[in-house]
Amino acid sequence: MPTDLTAPLDAAGNNGIEIDILIEAGGWPAEPVLAALCRSAIAAACAELGVESDVASELSAVFTDDAHIRTLNAEWRGKDKPTNVLSFPAFPTAQGDALPPMLGDIVLSFETILAEAALDVKAFEHHLTHLLVHGFLHLLGYDHETPDDAEEMEAIERRILARLAIADPYAISDET
Repeated sequence: MPTDLTAPLDAAGNNGIEIDILIEAGGWPAEPVLAALCRSAIAAACAELGVESDVASELSAVFTDDAHIRTLNAEWRGKDKPTNVLSFPAFPTAQGDALPPMLGDIVLSFETILAEAALDVKAFEHHLTHLLVHGFLHLLGYDHETPDDAEEMEAIERRILARLAIADPYAISDET
């Protein structure tokens, strides 16, 4: 059963984004842990981008497994393999647009995220938070289809994660 949560932006108010959580499959942490990670990731992204909304907006975070995300990736992107995160905007949104009432869905795969975190010697929660931010930026109209777009999106991700005291996910470490 999805849980509705409003992600707090600061003590004075909220960013007006309601987050529906659905744990579909996989060995995910408990729902309150996932909800807190979603709230902090979305709030940090909104703060960094100056996103405010006078109207309520909603997004869904779907926590699933490799089998399901592989099916979605094959159907929607023509790539018959699992991936870490997929974003499905409900409406076409360009960077800087007002938030629509429904932002869309962020779908995350447990096995892929766990394996990537282990391979890169990152805390699972940090990698998951990065992918929540990444998926959210896609819902806001950001992409990484060109080198310039990728550079811009990665720079924004770095700034958002720095707000959360999470290391640069694109830095090359001696351990990887």
